[in-house]
Amino acid sequence: MINNIQSAYFKFLNQVICRASWVSIDKMSEINEALNDMENVKPKSAIMNVLLTKFERLPDTDKKLFAYGPIYLGMNGAFSGLIANSFFRRVLKVSQGWITSSLPMAVLPFLSTVALYQATISQPLLSGNLDCKACAEVRGALLGVVVGGLYPVALALPVNAGLASRYNTTPMPEKGKVLQFMVKITKPVLKKMSFVVVLQAICGYYLSSLQYRIYRKAVELPSSDSEDQEAID
Repeated sequence: MINNIQSAYFKFLNQVICRASWVSIDKMSEINEALNDMENVKPKSAIMNVLLTKFERLPDTDKKLFAYGPIYLGMNGAFSGLIANSFFRRVLKVSQGWITSSLPMAVLPFLSTVALYQATISQPLLSGNLDCKACAEVRGALLGVVVGGLYPVALALPVNAGLASRYNTTPMPEKGKVLQFMVKITKPVLKKMSFVVVLQAICGYYLSSLQYRIYRKAVELPSSDSEDQEAID
């Protein structure tokens, strides 16, 4: 009886060891394959260096458009902020503090548009992370609408409402009716700003489309021996 139990135990132990060895062998083969795949993948820094090197070989007009395009879009955002500020000042009958309200309305949309465009479109293109024309164009259009069009409206409302309350140019709402008051004075401004918002969307779409063409032009340039060696290293 004891011998039978011992033989059954040793058979079971032998099966467990065999299965464990097969599993470990399979796992090791999978790990080796994964390591080989990782060795064949170029690091992002190398890809970015190659793209930057090719970008330097582009014509000056393409390089200037890629570098200064976001600034032009940011200037449009600044003008959008000034227009929204002017509309709210008329609605709220504010004549004081023109510089106080105009300065942030020009600077903040400009800086926000340039920074977000660089972060969401220009840099991903240069790093090779945005190899999709439709994605770049949609990002540009959305950025133009939100940051270049709607953001100035949302920014101008509290600035001019504060001035109206300070100088008593317009009766302020009672508690509990602030939201209704904000919606009431924002509706006519949004109607007037609709053309500006659409224009910003078109500008963002067009600029991102141009930058994607420049990116594709750089990618399609033939690689030199130094670039190939740099990518391998």
